[in-house]
Amino acid sequence: MDGANTATAAPVLILLGPPGAGKGTQARMLEEKFGLVQLSTGDLLRAAVAAGTEAGLAAKAVMEAGALVSDEIVINILRDRLAEDDCAKGVILDGFPRTTVQAEALDTLLAESGQKINAAISLEVDDAAMVTRISGRYTCGSCGEGYHDSFKQPAVEGTCDKCGGTEMKRRADDNAETVGSRLEAYHAETAPLITYYEGKGALQKIDAMGAIEEIAEGLSAIVTQATA
Repeated sequence: MDGANTATAAPVLILLGPPGAGKGTQARMLEEKFGLVQLSTGDLLRAAVAAGTEAGLAAKAVMEAGALVSDEIVINILRDRLAEDDCAKGVILDGFPRTTVQAEALDTLLAESGQKINAAISLEVDDAAMVTRISGRYTCGSCGEGYHDSFKQPAVEGTCDKCGGTEMKRRADDNAETVGSRLEAYHAETAPLITYYEGKGALQKIDAMGAIEEIAEGLSAIVTQATA
């Protein structure tokens, strides 16, 4: 019976990658191509709180007290979300798990429904290039169109190509020092997960420094193989 459940269970994929690696963009493309649902921890928490679920109310109480939401609460929220109809074709987890303890709890949760991690995909980046990529980006304050000091400047300096707006914005934390610190923290936090999923034979690595379309093709090939 368990074998039959596993064979037909909805696939579960994990996207690993530092800030700016393009996880959000690639996840959206995978959603469209494969009918998967992207689940990020932040979105899950906000939705559960808004819906007033038991786990959501528990999370709300913890957050209002200024504390961190426990792994148990996050797992309970994820359990509720995975049971919803739109997750029937599979999900992409973004931002969870972050630790091996969370990874083990996730494995236990998925086993309840005969599911497993089909692939943990690590978007591999060059740290120095990532500092340049992130610290140089800015957006139009009116329409949100994205630009970059080196890679994509508007045709007329200071004027948005899309809407003609003249107010450009940069995130306060998009500077070389902050980005470097975020990358260091990511590698320290994620290294144990890389080892964990390598040990389970679920880890896949992909070069995430190329063109968006090339990365998407590589991811699609991995997802197709992992969910076959």
